[in-house]
Amino acid sequence: MYRVGVRDHVMIAHSFRGELFGPAQRLHGATFVVEAEFAGERLCPEAVLVDIGRAGAALEQVLSDLKYRNLDEIESLRGQNTTTEFVARLIFDRLEARIAAGELGAGSDGLRGLKVTLHESHVAWASYEGLLTPQRTRA
Repeated sequence: MYRVGVRDHVMIAHSFRGELFGPAQRLHGATFVVEAEFAGERLCPEAVLVDIGRAGAALEQVLSDLKYRNLDEIESLRGQNTTTEFVARLIFDRLEARIAAGELGAGSDGLRGLKVTLHESHVAWASYEGLLTPQRTRA
């Protein structure tokens, strides 16, 4: 299995609901280092799994509406505990949609898996990993 990864970061604010979260129930900030790792079993004729430039740009675009935002104020996230695990899945879903739309270019139709990891610090992180929906033939 081939793997290609790209990295970016995002600074957010949020709060959590529930006693489990202790002081994190109050509004606080986080800076996540975000890694997206693409996986597939074959390379395209140009000998790449996915274009790193397009992969990096897709990750940057997916993160753009989260950067410097209070996640509690984003309508689609309102009332949700935006834990590191939850945000990893959110980013996974957004990248998967871009892959399915063909935005990662030639060769990306061979992608079979994706892993998104958010590093909260040098000692703590969370990931979401899954298989990608088979690509449909594009017109």
